[in-house]
Parts: sequence; structure tokens; C-alpha cells
Amino acid sequence: MVPPAGTSIQRSNSRPLLDLSGAAIHGNFEERDPTILLPNQSDDISHLALDIGGSLIKLVYFSRHENFLVDDKRKKSTNGHKRSSPILGGRLHFIKFETHKINECLEFINSKQLHLGDGDNAVIKATGGGAYKFADLFKERLGVSIEKEDEIDCLVTGANFLLKAIRHEAFTHKEGQKEFVQIDHNELYPYLLVNIGSGVSMMKVDGDTKFQRVNGTNVGGGTYWGLGKLLTKCKSFDELLELSQRGDSRAVDMLVGDIYGGSDYSKIGLSASTIASSFGKAISEDKEIEDYRPEDISLSLLRMISYNIGQISYLTALQLGIKRIFFGGFFIRGHAYTMDTISFAIQFWSKGGAEAMFLRHEGFLGALGAFMSNNKHGLDHLMVHQLVERFPMGSPYTGGKIHGPLLGNLNEKISWMEKFVQKGTQITDPVPMASPRTTGLGGFEAPSSKGDTLRSDESNLNIGVLHLVPSLEVFPLLANPKSYEPNTIDLADPNELEYWFTVLSEHLPDLVDKAVASEGGTDDAKRRGDAFARAFSAHLARLMEEPVAYGKLGLANLLELREECLREFNFFDAYRTIKQRENEASLAVLPDLLMELDSMSEEARLLTLIEGVLAANIFDWGSRACVDLYHKGTIIEIYRMSRKKMQRPWRVDDFDAFKERMGLGAHKRALLFVDNAGADVVLGMLPLAREFLRRGIEVVLVANSLPALNDVTAVELPQIVAEAAKHCDILRRAAEAGGLLVDAMSNILEGSRPKLPSTPLTVVGNGCGSPCIDLRQVSAELAAVAKDADLVILEGMGRALHTNYNARFKCDTLKLAMVKNQRLAEKLIEGNIYDCVCRYEPAT
Repeated sequence: MVPPAGTSIQRSNSRPLLDLSGAAIHGNFEERDPTILLPNQSDDISHLALDIGGSLIKLVYFSRHENFLVDDKRKKSTNGHKRSSPILGGRLHFIKFETHKINECLEFINSKQLHLGDGDNAVIKATGGGAYKFADLFKERLGVSIEKEDEIDCLVTGANFLLKAIRHEAFTHKEGQKEFVQIDHNELYPYLLVNIGSGVSMMKVDGDTKFQRVNGTNVGGGTYWGLGKLLTKCKSFDELLELSQRGDSRAVDMLVGDIYGGSDYSKIGLSASTIASSFGKAISEDKEIEDYRPEDISLSLLRMISYNIGQISYLTALQLGIKRIFFGGFFIRGHAYTMDTISFAIQFWSKGGAEAMFLRHEGFLGALGAFMSNNKHGLDHLMVHQLVERFPMGSPYTGGKIHGPLLGNLNEKISWMEKFVQKGTQITDPVPMASPRTTGLGGFEAPSSKGDTLRSDESNLNIGVLHLVPSLEVFPLLANPKSYEPNTIDLADPNELEYWFTVLSEHLPDLVDKAVASEGGTDDAKRRGDAFARAFSAHLARLMEEPVAYGKLGLANLLELREECLREFNFFDAYRTIKQRENEASLAVLPDLLMELDSMSEEARLLTLIEGVLAANIFDWGSRACVDLYHKGTIIEIYRMSRKKMQRPWRVDDFDAFKERMGLGAHKRALLFVDNAGADVVLGMLPLAREFLRRGIEVVLVANSLPALNDVTAVELPQIVAEAAKHCDILRRAAEAGGLLVDAMSNILEGSRPKLPSTPLTVVGNGCGSPCIDLRQVSAELAAVAKDADLVILEGMGRALHTNYNARFKCDTLKLAMVKNQRLAEKLIEGNIYDCVCRYEPAT
């Protein structure tokens, strides 16, 4: 059907493909993860780049899916024909090796054939001194040439990319507490970039390609490792860091109190615990090195180097008039005590006028910059909303420490999980944290007692896999995208964190049962289900100990992590059978509901429709309260019971204001963000959409692009609409106008009747696969249709309460949900479970 004149909407033709300008994100049942179309990237994209330093090799590589045809019985368009689409996906991975184990690095590259991306004349981009030192070895072992890139260029390019492209890349670290910092791109420059590798380089960065090296020191990570190896016999950098966690540097450091008989030197403001001289006690004590504990030596050395780097960095920034200082390099590697000492040094010497900031991908700046130097990568114009970071169990790299093997396929992953289970070993082996303390240099306080444990290395930040999704955009109707925060629940509160972790853990057995049943209950499905449960439990355990390990944490992130973990173990739609059954049951009674609605006046009908949406929203398999209800009656019985209990005023009741606005006929296009399959969409949102259509309002149904719990998807909605349209001319004509009905059925039903113009009904995918939605990252297709919308309706707890309850929009907004969690009801609306929210907000 040809759309009405004047409309600019891009028709979906029932497809969830987000194919604006050829870019698409697609959920395929046969693949582990969502696959991503990158139309601007050629087949000869550079797969690999290296930063080969004196101590460590940092490797960034790009993996992609080969073109394949989506050919699945469950992915039919409404005319019954299978859909075939070539999809190309891309991901950036981050790995490190110790330089003296370069053979392991070469074997890894060869095993994944990363060096074969450019055919016979393969070239690997590399930076760092090793790019020169090992060029012949790469040629001999892999048959590839090393193309050297300037080290400083790469560091700055990598830092600029990360700070612009990753929302929660930078963070502060004070007294053991991390706080993520969102950098405004317009206020990023100038900044001081301090890269702590074997040595230390300091660059003043004034723009994308405008920078200069302004200072540096030869006392850096290599100094710590080299001296530490000589003095403690440690065999690796990580071993040396772990050793420092058990140390007490006062055994070797000379304090002010040691000089002044335990007293402060108050005249110049130095306390007795201030370090007067690192390793100073070794001068006056008649001891050999064997008489000192390696743990104490390692800590003293770490503090000495960290303090001096912090002080030199601040003095450099002071000289240049810069207050923002970013620290990178593998010397830091997420080590809490190292970051604390550097932060305290900056704070102390600047008197609070400057602060140190750190980067989650701290050690990969050079390697990423080398990767970006290849003009084939196609990443120059990627924005923050086009990168999605995921944390699969197949790449468990944590702050420089590898906690598991490189896993090549699903069977290896499951076997690895089973081995960990048999050994009773946790996935990340964290060390318990001690209470925070200040540190010491020129007023920095040392730990108060020799036996105290320092903050441990368990606070490392996990490095995930960056999924490149050029088709994602910022929702254009957000009133203020810069200040937008999707999450309503603050998981920084330990009590909230513990509560929601408990909820997710208690729901896990039921979820596993549904997932296994969706795959036929086979032995393979049971094995994968067990592996999923243990993997997700490991994620929860990791985040319970370190809530910011994966970046800034909100409830939406937790729920999305669960869905990604399901897909990782090949469970792509755990509630598929349940959704089909509930859709069929709801569609069977829809004609009677529509007949009842048509007998009402327009004013009474609108209230009944909103009541129907709220009543039908009770069906949510993600809610324990809802699951319990399923044992008390059929889906229709529960729906009718819920409708009968709809008593106004609701806990949040703006219906009258919404009714008044609707009476003005002010809306031309409405976006309806739908929630659950079954009664929720069939008996709730679809009749409401029908009402808008009969009032001449164009309707776009917005659904998940990928399955999540029992949420309806953009793949499933066209078939539901087609079934509903068999009993409703309004829906049939609107679906035809929107391109949802193009098969023989519509021609037969139409017969010889004249074709009348109709307001279109369309379906678009939202670009995500989670019960919640972050409107900073939506599909390009949704962003396109939203530009001319003047009404947004967010339905369900996930999209209207857990996220976006406090969001403001440029157009009129209605948020509808039944609260199915007592704690959420108390915290958000000061109400009780099963209270209803009808929140209307006019355009901002």
C-alpha cells in the first residue's frame, strides 16, 4: 500500500531489521549474539593491531561474522515467505600478553587467523618499541609485515576515541570508591594524558589531532617491575601487585615519627605517619634484604612510584593550567591502591583544585590508536550511542588479570563452567576488601597498623567486548539527552543492590526451567541451562563484590546482562512457547472485547481502554507476584479479575489531563512502546492503538528487536496484528496502509469493496533485547519514525518504571504500568503491589 501523502515514515514491512541507510541489527536464533550490519566496513578491514611495550603486549582485534542467510521458520513475514538477509557483525576485543611470552601471543594470532585479513600481503599495524624489535619474528612466524605507527599518536588517538565513544569510560577513584564521570565532548579539551607504561609520558591534548608531549619520567611501571623482581624474586607484574596487598610499608619506609620520636612535626604540618623517606629505614637498620618481607618491599615500592608520578603529573598540569588529568597504561591495571595513591597525590598537591581520572581500557590506548590508524576501519564517525559493551564468559579478562582460558566455542565454554563447578572455584576468585584508609607522602597517611590488609585487587574493572552498532541512535524526542539517565533504581545503595540481586537469584531456577523447556528439554538443553545458571550467578557474585566492575550499574544493565547470558548459551527465546499459547488465548476473546468497546461512548471507551492496558499489564513472567498468579486461574480469568479491580483514583492518576488533551485532537502520530505478549498486547495495547487509529492518529507499535522474558518482539507483532485484523476492519485497513498485510488474505477480505484511505499502523523494532530500554541507544528505524511523533506511550514496569519514569520528552508522554513489586511500589510511588500508574506529562 502507498502511504498517505505527507508522511515520511519508513515502513517496516513487519521486519525487525533496522535497515536505515542499509544498517541493521538483527536477532538470529541460530547465532549466539545479536549480529550487526556494518555497511561502511569492507571485507578487507584490518583485523588486528598491537602495542608491543617493554613489559606487555596489548592486542586489539576485530571479529566479524561472515555473510549468511537468515532462514528460519520462526522468522516469516506476514505473507508467509521466509526472509533472507545478509548480515555482517563486528566486535572489538582487548587482550594482553607479557612481552617475554611473545610466542603465546603469536600462537593466539595464528589460532584465530587474525593475520590473514588482508590476504597475501598481510600487514599488522603496531606501535611501541616492540614493533621494531620483533618485526622480523612476526615475518618469520606469521608471514606478515609490521607497519609501525607513532606511539604518541596512537596513545592520544586511542584516548580520544574512548572518551568520546564509551559513555562510562572515565572514573575517579578516591578512598576506595569509584565514580564514573560523563565527559561532555564539547568540554573534553584540553586535558593531560599520563600514560604509565614501562616509563611515563605526559601529553597535553588540545584536539583530535592536536597534542604535544610536555613531560615524562623514566620511573614508571618498568621501574616497579624491575626493582620488584630484583628485590622480591616475583616472576610477574601481577604477582608483584598481589604481594603488595599483604604488605606494610612502614617496615621499610622512614616516617616523620621515626625521626621525631613518634611525634608530629606540626610546625610545617607533617603528621607522625607521613613518609619522610621511602625505604629510609634500610639505612639505619642492620639488616640484609632477606630480613625484610617481600610484601613490605613491594608495597613501599608501589607507593613510592605512584606518589611521584602523581606529583609530577600535577606539577605539569599546574604549569599548563589544566585541571583534568587522565591516567592510562598497564601499570595501573585497575589496582585500587595504585589509583588511590595517585588520586591522593593529585588532590593533596592541588589542594582539591584538580582530580585524577582513570580509564577502564587503561592499558589499550596505544593498541586501539594503532587499530584506528587503518583508514579501512570505518570507525571515524562512531558515536557513544553506537557502541555496546558486553561481558561474555568467553573473555573473562579483568583489569589485566586473566581469570579463564580463551574459549573458542560453546562446548568449550560449557566444559569450562563445569570444571569450575567441580573444583568449587569461583569465576573471578576475588579477595575480600578491607576498610578504606588514606595513604602517605608529604601528609599522606600510612595504614594504621601492621596487620591491616590493604584494599585488594578485586576492584579491577572487567574489560568486555565492544559491539559496533552504527544503526543505533539517540531517541530524538528526549528533552535533554545529555542529562538523561534511564535507570530509576539507584544500585549504588548497597541495600538496593542486595535486594535486586536476591530477586534475580530467586527467579533464576524458574527461568532455567523455561529456557530448557523452550529447547525441548533435551540433555543438551539441560547442560546449557546449568551452564547459564552458573555463569549468570558468577556475574551476580562479581557485581555484588564490585558493583562498578562492568561500568556504571543500573537495574536495566542487570536485566540486559541476564538476557545476554541466555543468548550466550544459545537460549534465544526462553518464553517462546508460553508467548504463543497466551497470544492464542487472548486473540480468541479479542472480538468480544472489541464489540464491548464499540458499544460505548468515546469518552467512556477511552477510560475503559486505559483500564484495560493497566489490567492486562499484570501478565509479566519477570515478576514473582505474577508467576504466582498463574496458579490461580487461566490467563483470561486473571485478566477479567484484574479489570474488575480497576478502581480510581489510581496511585498515580493523570487520566483526566490525558483525556482533556486527547479531546483537542492534537496528535497526529503516536509511538506505543509495548511490553508483554499475550493479554498485555492483545487485550491492552492493541485495542488502545485501534482507538487512536479510529481518531485519525497514525500508530507505530514499538517492540523489542530481540526476545526478553515474555516481552513481545517486532518479529511476532505483525502476525498478532494479522490475526486481530481478521475480526476488525479498522485494524485491517490500518495494517494494510502500514504495509503489515500484503498477502492473499487481505485481498479476499476486501473483495469488491472500494479501497478507502486509512490511517497506517506499523511496527518497528527498538534495537534492544531487554525488559527495559535505554533511549540513548535505539534503532535507526525507531529514531526515524519518532521525529514526527507527538505522543509517546511507555507501557510496563521495565520501560515506564524501572527505566524512564523520570525521563522528560519533547512531546506529550503517557506512562502506564501496574506495579508488580512491593519494594518498587514503596520506593517509587509510595504505594503497594498492584497499584497502577497513569502518568501524563505534556511536551517539555
